[in-house]
Amino acid sequence: MKFSAFSEKQLRVLTWWCQSSKTKDYDAIICDGAVRSGKTLCMSISFVSWAMGNFCDTSFALCGKTVTSLRRNVITPLLPVLTELGFTCREKISKGLVEIDFGEVTNRFYLFGGRDESSAALIQGLTLGGVMLDEVALMPRSFVEQALARCSVTGSKLWFNCNPENPAHWFHREWIEKADEKNCLYLHFTMEDNPSLAPEIIRRYRSLYSGAFYERFVEGKWVAAQGLVYPFFSKESCMADHAPDCEKFYISCDYGTVNPLSLGLWGLHDGIWYRIDETYWSSKREGSQKTDEEYYAMLEELADGREIEAVIADPSAVSFMECIRRHGKFRVLPARNDVADGIRRVSGALKSGKIKICPGCADILREFSLYRWDDGSVRDTPRKEHDHAMDDMRYFVSTVLCEAQDDGFMVFAAER
Repeated sequence: MKFSAFSEKQLRVLTWWCQSSKTKDYDAIICDGAVRSGKTLCMSISFVSWAMGNFCDTSFALCGKTVTSLRRNVITPLLPVLTELGFTCREKISKGLVEIDFGEVTNRFYLFGGRDESSAALIQGLTLGGVMLDEVALMPRSFVEQALARCSVTGSKLWFNCNPENPAHWFHREWIEKADEKNCLYLHFTMEDNPSLAPEIIRRYRSLYSGAFYERFVEGKWVAAQGLVYPFFSKESCMADHAPDCEKFYISCDYGTVNPLSLGLWGLHDGIWYRIDETYWSSKREGSQKTDEEYYAMLEELADGREIEAVIADPSAVSFMECIRRHGKFRVLPARNDVADGIRRVSGALKSGKIKICPGCADILREFSLYRWDDGSVRDTPRKEHDHAMDDMRYFVSTVLCEAQDDGFMVFAAER
């Protein structure tokens, strides 16, 4: 692996624990800030180097939101670097463990995912010499606090890194705002702190986000989401002139009985997904409710004889998914349903031109102008109104189009 010279801030991360450092007596380090700012890899190298230089036959923990994302974002880029530096690394995937040797020193690094509240039980019982929590702001507090409680070995230290979230987030309140009283070194990163990031790549990232996501991921600020969820949406940049001939089709579904049903027909043409048609039924607006069988007839009408790869459905729509399966014509898949991550994926897809809205999709266009953040929420939560076409679009993008990558950047997989 080739490195540019480390920036001054990266060097501080790499050396903060060394005996010659003025910061060696801190108990913890926090690195937050912009995406692609070079904080993750230098922290990973520093964490392992500190552990190998101060302990032997000791257990440590490397934590991510999931073990899969941890391997992708941390382990895969880290192990070749450690090998070049003279470490011997043995990954035991079935045990969620990396054993590392350096000379006569051997230590164990366990891998954990902090996906939800139940994850705290996974790390119970261990005794650790230290823990590194990557994407800590995406983990539940119970998991983080359980991981920290495991670090009872004399000389243990705590390592955190993340991109900013809402300023009311528990990690911001309890750790960043209280860094001094917790004896914690706090370093804030910008893209300019990563010397290996080319100017054209920085420009690309600046073009991907808007609103609160721009302030967080590009400027590295802890800000609340306010106003329209998609403030950048415009007919000029996000709409197609007409519906092209498409070679592959999906239907996305947000299900409701009292609330509206929204169906979106998506077609792939030349690497771009087009919302070429839609169906929207509001029982309040129309004055009557429909059964699942009647909704299925609307689904059939929207498909209009096309070969549909799958119906991506609201995961709570159990009865309607069963109705679709019972007819035996369409494959149905429950959608990925993380709201905040899904909105980020949709934003990236719209701004990069990977999805387009065709004329005639009146209900989704109406909702784009009305879909707003809930200003009173301490989390990134949209208001539960004017959100049904917004939700079916999010289901499609999250489930079919996008795979989340490091630091919130998206890789779009039109041909999955």
